[in-house]
Amino acid sequence: MRAAVVIPVKGFHAAKLRLAPALTPEARAVLARQMATRVVQAAGDLPVIVVCEDEVVRGWAAEVGASVHWTPGLGLDGAVHAGVAAAEAAGAERIVVAHADLPLATGLDHVVGRSGVVLVPDRRTEGTNVIAIPAGSGFRFQYGTGSFARHRHEAVRLGLPVEVLTDAALGWDVDVPDDLQLPDGDDLAVGRPR
Repeated sequence: MRAAVVIPVKGFHAAKLRLAPALTPEARAVLARQMATRVVQAAGDLPVIVVCEDEVVRGWAAEVGASVHWTPGLGLDGAVHAGVAAAEAAGAERIVVAHADLPLATGLDHVVGRSGVVLVPDRRTEGTNVIAIPAGSGFRFQYGTGSFARHRHEAVRLGLPVEVLTDAALGWDVDVPDDLQLPDGDDLAVGRPR
């Protein structure tokens, strides 16, 4: 089964604004780039499509071996839909959408699944950090607070089986300063590469 990974990546300079109390703009940009690189690496041998509207991100994607799908003005949901369509056009039968702020990501193969929808919620069970869907399913992405419940409902609406995968590594995303303190005691705020 052919699978591909779609990763939406916001401009590094504009990423993680809610971390401003803990990190300088430069440190936020470095952290955003490091986390995005880690997620691309977690894709392993799966082809990666980065959806973006930032020239720096476009250059970075080329450096890390990802293809780019340019999505100016589409917002997160629209960019993901465009990336999924690009993956389908390239022949992917399963598409994994993974967010770029997962500092503990080590692999995505186990999320691909065989059928239906695989959801990996954030550790608060509010957001959807990673989702795998079948190509051609017409799945409508609806990110933001509460996206996990919306995505689960969307799978049910489409009549697709749903698997919820609790994954401590993929469930850890970075949105607010408290998220910088990792469960193993490491602190992302000190700028150590992960």
